[in-house]
Amino acid sequence: MTLHSPKSVLKTLGGEPIRDAAELRARLVPVLKAMLEQGHEEAQAKLQESQNGFVCARYLCERMDELVRIVHDAVVQHLYLAANPSAGERLAVVATGGYGRGTLAPGSDVDLLFLLPYKQTAWSESVVEAMLYVFWDLKLKVGHATRSVEECLREAHADMTIRTSLLEARFLFGDRELFDNLEKRFDQEVVATSAAEFVDAKLKERDARVAKAGASRYLVEPNVKDGKGGLRDLNTLFWIAKYVYRVKEPKELVKAGLFTQAEFNLFSRCEEFLWRVRCHMHFATGRAEERLTFDLQRTIAERIGFSPRGGLSAVERFMKSYFLIAKDVGDLTAIVCAELEARQTKRRPMLDRMFGRFRRRS
Repeated sequence: MTLHSPKSVLKTLGGEPIRDAAELRARLVPVLKAMLEQGHEEAQAKLQESQNGFVCARYLCERMDELVRIVHDAVVQHLYLAANPSAGERLAVVATGGYGRGTLAPGSDVDLLFLLPYKQTAWSESVVEAMLYVFWDLKLKVGHATRSVEECLREAHADMTIRTSLLEARFLFGDRELFDNLEKRFDQEVVATSAAEFVDAKLKERDARVAKAGASRYLVEPNVKDGKGGLRDLNTLFWIAKYVYRVKEPKELVKAGLFTQAEFNLFSRCEEFLWRVRCHMHFATGRAEERLTFDLQRTIAERIGFSPRGGLSAVERFMKSYFLIAKDVGDLTAIVCAELEARQTKRRPMLDRMFGRFRRRS
């Protein structure tokens, strides 16, 4: 076991129930803070050693999975033990949004869905509230929702943000049958019948985001997450492909015929590079900084290991690499949309027009 493994943390609470919520937090939070600090130190060391953004982002996600599980287990084992749970006292804890993808930057939000079979009970309300207080004491930025399966489906029909969040839902722990039921019904009742609506919404959302962050991918201080050619563009490509062709993982884009293997390899390289830059930015600034400012460009170039060469300074070489990646993201956007457009010509004229418009803009 590591110094702050889940078993060791729970063991520090002792075998006797702790019935006072404030006392539980007082004993649990300092240990979890140390665990978070240890995880960030280890993630930063892995990033510096490997210079791989995925290694860092996935490691941070794994450590967060452990922390969420510890908080849940501490609450249900000490504060609100349900010895003989009723049918309504079932709970699945689900990662959604970016956290659901299995990657986290050092300053990322942690998006959680507390999934219930029916309406909320006194037990589930108490458990969720107690967990959230621990997260807040840890100064974590937690986006959370507590919904039944029916509420999730109803909200997904009405709200595109919730629909996108559920598209990347990832089961953490709890009642697996409950989560599987949501996943199956979400696919059948929402995704299968609304591809055109989803694609149109995502393209409009991208237009608004790019306009806000800056319409050119060659801005002198680009936004790594939301700017043109940034991570969100790659996310949007995958959301659309996942929604229309029902793929689960990016690598399935090759099997779906949207990418050749070489194009998928390029997709992966772009995503890894942007994650590497983003994680370095968060570590260097100590916050969720997404804009690659002039001052930060020099710092990140040094952290990644760029050096002067061929008449270019280290920062000039780094930014040249960044803009080439942004251009590649634009090329991938055109490739995917052209392929989707060709496939939808006969089957879905509406999608055909949308993808054609997106391709021309790209």
